[in-house]
Amino acid sequence: MKPLLTLALAFLTSAVQAQTLANKTTLFDAGWRFHRGGAQGAEKLDFNDSKWRPLDLPHDWSIEDLLGTSSPFSPEAISQANGGFTTGGTGWYRKTFDLPIAQKGKHIQLQFDGVYMNAEVWLNGELLGTHPYGYTSFWYDVTDKVKLGARNVLAVQVRNEGQNSRWYSGSGIYRHVWLTVQAPLHVAPWGTYLTTPEVTTNGAQVKAQTQVVNQSGQATQFTVVTSLRGPKGQPAARTESKQTVAAGETATVDQLLSVKSPAIWSVDRPTLYTAVTEVYQDRKLVDQVETPFGIRTIAVDATRGFQLNGQPLKLKGGCIHHDNGPLGAKAYDRAEERKIELLKACGYNAIRCSHNPPSPALLAACDRIGMLVIDEAFDSWRESKNSFDYHLYFDQWWQQDVASMVLRDRNHPSIIFWSIGNEIPERGTPAGVKTAQEMTNYIRTLDATRPVTAGVNGLAPDKDPYFGVLDVAGYNYAAGGDHHQPDIYAQDHARLPQRVMFGSESYPLEAFGSWMEVQDHPYVIGDFVWTAVDYIGEASIGWLGYWQKQEFYPWNLAFCGDIDICGWKRPQSYYRDALWKESQVSLFVKPPTPSFALNPNKEDWSKWEWHDVLADWTWPGQENKPLTVEVYSSCEEVELLLNGKSLGRKPTTRATQYTANWSVPYQPGELKAIGYSNKKSVSTAILQSAAQPSRLTLTPDRATLRADGQDLSYITVELVDSKGVRHPKAENALEFELTGPGTIVGVGNANPRSLESYQSPQRNAWQGRALVIVKSTGKAGKMTLRATAAGLPAASVGLETR
Repeated sequence: MKPLLTLALAFLTSAVQAQTLANKTTLFDAGWRFHRGGAQGAEKLDFNDSKWRPLDLPHDWSIEDLLGTSSPFSPEAISQANGGFTTGGTGWYRKTFDLPIAQKGKHIQLQFDGVYMNAEVWLNGELLGTHPYGYTSFWYDVTDKVKLGARNVLAVQVRNEGQNSRWYSGSGIYRHVWLTVQAPLHVAPWGTYLTTPEVTTNGAQVKAQTQVVNQSGQATQFTVVTSLRGPKGQPAARTESKQTVAAGETATVDQLLSVKSPAIWSVDRPTLYTAVTEVYQDRKLVDQVETPFGIRTIAVDATRGFQLNGQPLKLKGGCIHHDNGPLGAKAYDRAEERKIELLKACGYNAIRCSHNPPSPALLAACDRIGMLVIDEAFDSWRESKNSFDYHLYFDQWWQQDVASMVLRDRNHPSIIFWSIGNEIPERGTPAGVKTAQEMTNYIRTLDATRPVTAGVNGLAPDKDPYFGVLDVAGYNYAAGGDHHQPDIYAQDHARLPQRVMFGSESYPLEAFGSWMEVQDHPYVIGDFVWTAVDYIGEASIGWLGYWQKQEFYPWNLAFCGDIDICGWKRPQSYYRDALWKESQVSLFVKPPTPSFALNPNKEDWSKWEWHDVLADWTWPGQENKPLTVEVYSSCEEVELLLNGKSLGRKPTTRATQYTANWSVPYQPGELKAIGYSNKKSVSTAILQSAAQPSRLTLTPDRATLRADGQDLSYITVELVDSKGVRHPKAENALEFELTGPGTIVGVGNANPRSLESYQSPQRNAWQGRALVIVKSTGKAGKMTLRATAAGLPAASVGLETR
C-alpha cells in the first residue's frame, strides 16, 4: 500500500493547535519508545519493547552522544564532512495507543510531517507503506487496521544508511506526527485551496476550492459552507454550496467570496485571515477545517522586478538548511519560529529552503512574521551527488513528493516561488530540460499562482533551454565560482531581456557586489546568501573550504552563516546590516594570528568564509602592537576613537564598500566608532577590554513558556567581568542544573570544532558564552536554571510554564 498525501496543518500557533471538530486532529508526539539499531520482529504486535528508551517526538538520534562516548561526532562516521561527522544508521520507534469504541464508523488517519529517511510504517503488525524521502509529509488511512477499544501498536523503522546527503540531515521522526479521526464524509487531506485572484484596497476576491471525500457506502448530498474570518476574528465573508458525491468518490466545490476593504498581507504587515470550511450532511455538521491564509498578490517581470501587492520589492534573501543547531533536526515549533524571528531582525525579508521542503511550523512562522519563502523540492533527480541520495527514488516518487510539497504548502501567503531543484547535475542536458518541463507543468496543475524556479550553477548559455522552462532564473554564484563572469547578469539581460533573475546562492565575501547588482538592475530581483544561518555538516566550508577531507575533523559546522547555530550574529551579518539598513555602525578587529589553522590547498572558487575578524578589544600581550580594525557602516563617514582620542574620520559609502579600516596600536580600554550622516552623529559601536570574568549572567529569550511539552526557552550564559563586559576569550567549563517542570534539551557554544555533547548539562564557553535550551513539560509551574563555573559564584534564572 503506497502512502497517500498527508493532511497538512497549514498554521501552528502552538504545538497542539490543529484543524478541529470535536478534537478531529490530535498531536501524536508523546509516549513513544525508541531503539537505535536493528530489532528483528519489532513491527509485530507482541514484540517486547519494555527495555526501549521512552521519548517524545520530535526526535533526532544523530545529535545524540554515540554509545560509550560524550559526543555525537566520530572521524569514522559514514557521513564524513558532509554530515558533520555524525552517524545515521537504523532506528525503531513504537507507540501503543487505544481508541474508544465510540469511534466506530469514523475514518482514521496517521500523518507524519517528516521522517529522515526510508520510513517503513506498521500498524498492529501490518505494513502500511514506505516513504523514502526524508523531507515530505505523508499519511495513511488506517480505518481498516485500527482496533477500537483494544491495544494498538504503531511501529516505524527508519533507515538513514550510507552517504545520502551533502549536509547534516539528522535521523528519525524529527517532525510532528498527528492522528485524525473524522466522519466518512470529510474534506480531503490538503483539500482546501485558497487563492486571491483580485486584490485592491477596496475589495478582494477570494477563490475557495474544496475537495470533499465520500468514504461511505452510498452517494450523498452535502453542503459546504465557507466563512472567512478577519485578523481579529471578525466575520469577513460567507458562502455555501450544495453538491452530490458518489460513494468512494471525491467532489470538488468551487466558491468565490468577496472581502471589503481587506487587510493585505505583506512583509511589513503580515495580516492573516482564516477560512473556516464546514461540511454538512443532512443539516448536521460532519467536518470542519480551518485554514489560515493571506490576501496578497505577487508578480515578476524584467521591467519592475518582483512585485508584492503591485509594489516592487527587492528580495533580501538567505538560504537555510533545516537543522536547528544544538537540537539537531528536531523541528520544535518554537525553534522554527525563533529562526525566522532572528532572520527578520537581521533585515531579511526572504528565505530559500535549501534544498528541501521545510516543516509546516516554519512556514506558519513565516506567515505570521512576514518572511517570503522559496519552497524547494530536491537536491538531485536521476543523477546522483551521493551514492544513496534521492536519485535512487526519483522515478518512482518525484510526482508524489512534489504533490506533497505543493498541496501541503500552497495556502501559505509567505511562499512566492516553487523551486524544482538545486544544482541538478543534468541541468544542461536535453534529458534534464525534459524532466524540468514535466515537473514544472505538473506543479502548475497543482498551483498556477506562483512562478517556478531552480538554483542553477555552471552559468553559461548552454543552460538557456533549462532556464527556458522556468518562470524565474536562479543564479548560483553569478559573481564568482568556476564559471566566473563579473557581469553575467548584464550579459544575459542583453541576450535575453525578458529573463527575470536572482542570486539563488552567493558568497558572503561578495555580499557588496551581489547586492549592488540587485540595487542596479530591476531584472535582478534579489540575492540569497549562502548561508543565512550556520548549520551542522559541510564541515569547515567557511574556513578550510573545498575540497573536503576526513582530516578536517574535528570541524563539524559549516561556519559560513550570518547567524551562528546558537542564534548569535556573526561579523558578516553586521556587514549585511550596513548594506540593508540605515545608520548602521559595527566594529571588529583582525586577530594578530589566525583564529584557526588555514588550508593551503583551498580552491580559489571556495569562498564561503568571511574576514577573520572578532568583536574583541581584549588582547593582552599585544600592547603597542598594531591591530587592524574594520568598521562596517551605512553612515556617510565614521570616526574611530581609542580611549577618547580621535584616530580620524573616514568615509563609508558605496565607493568604499561601506567599510573603513584603521591600523591601531593596541591599548586596553575603549575602542569606539561613531557614524555620521549630514554631519550629525547617528550611531555608535563600542568594544571594551574585559578584565577576568567575575560572574555569570543568564539571559532567557522568553521567561514564560506554554506547559505543552513542546515550548522552548533559549538562555544565553555569559562570563562577564565586574563591569558586566563579556570576556571574549573565556572558555570556562560550565555546568547546568534545571529544577521544576522542564528539561534541558540542548546546549551549545557555536565553536565549529567543538566535539562536546549537545545534550549533557554542561558545556565549555566559547568567546565567553554558551547556550542552554530548556523545554517545558506538560505541567505548569516554576523552573530554575542554575549555572556554575569553577571559581565563580553560581548564577540562576527563573522561568515559568503556564
